[in-house]
Amino acid sequence: MHPVAYTRVSDVTTAIAQASADPDSEFLAGGTTEVDMLRIGVARPRRVVDINDLPISRIEDLPDGGVRLGAMARMSDVARAPAVRERFPMVAQALELGASAQLRNMASMGGNLMQRVRCGYFRDGTAPCNKREPGSGCAAIGGINRTHAVLGTSDHCIATHPSDVAVPLVALDAVVHLQGPQGSRTVDFDDFFLLPGDTPEREHPIGHGELITAIDIPATPMARRSTYLKVRDRESYEFALAAAAVAMRTDGGVIGEVRVGLGGVATKPWRARRAEEILTGARADDRDAFERAAREEMAPAVPRSMNGFKIELAQRTLVRALETAAVMGEAA
Repeated sequence: MHPVAYTRVSDVTTAIAQASADPDSEFLAGGTTEVDMLRIGVARPRRVVDINDLPISRIEDLPDGGVRLGAMARMSDVARAPAVRERFPMVAQALELGASAQLRNMASMGGNLMQRVRCGYFRDGTAPCNKREPGSGCAAIGGINRTHAVLGTSDHCIATHPSDVAVPLVALDAVVHLQGPQGSRTVDFDDFFLLPGDTPEREHPIGHGELITAIDIPATPMARRSTYLKVRDRESYEFALAAAAVAMRTDGGVIGEVRVGLGGVATKPWRARRAEEILTGARADDRDAFERAAREEMAPAVPRSMNGFKIELAQRTLVRALETAAVMGEAA
């Protein structure tokens, strides 16, 4: 038994003060990840600060046509919000494909971004894991690594980032709002997730006591014609082996602008900027261009003993998502 002190708060200032006062404290939102970590002994905080009563759960329109998602907004509420479904359908799709209805009713948007990896060695508690115990090694590199990452890896960690909704959000240039002991600030979504490098235990550029308060999705008109494609071992409630989020604008059969995010294959939500560069200006019906963009994006991939199949799977997933988005763009 590991004793844990529990505090429930109802305002952001108190939440930050409570967490900041104890260096061995953690925030507790929906608990769909944190409670698991506590049960298996991987998370061992001295104090948890329950933030479920904080008034940061609204889903609001932004003046530019974007949407602000409160950090405590539940995944289910965001997925069915008309503004999200109409303006950013790939976000709604990713949320609905990300978990069962029961989990979506509990899980918060901020908590989704902070969820821990599903690597079995990280969750084992006894296996070497640099993310859990820096310097101990990465058992996955030479172990069972079929579901692990091939992009953004290092010799210290190959754990795949688990979030579905983070994939379209990185493609849409979302912004994360933080509030902490030193005040408020914003972080671009792509910068909010750190590559493992030689410090895999550090996943986000936030300090102790800093709290996610909101996520902004800026206005992106072409996102109305967007799609999220997820490929997994089983159809229902499984993590992605490969996923692609695509929004596309076409003019006269030519791709004028495209946004691409990849999931299931990288150590962070992966913005496919090389693919976007190749696709911009290409014909919207040019499958060869789609395939070249997918190949080039996956060219830096580093396969391990069991996950080399992910490279081709990710390419095929991206091509299929691009074809779907291209048809939607022409129909608009």
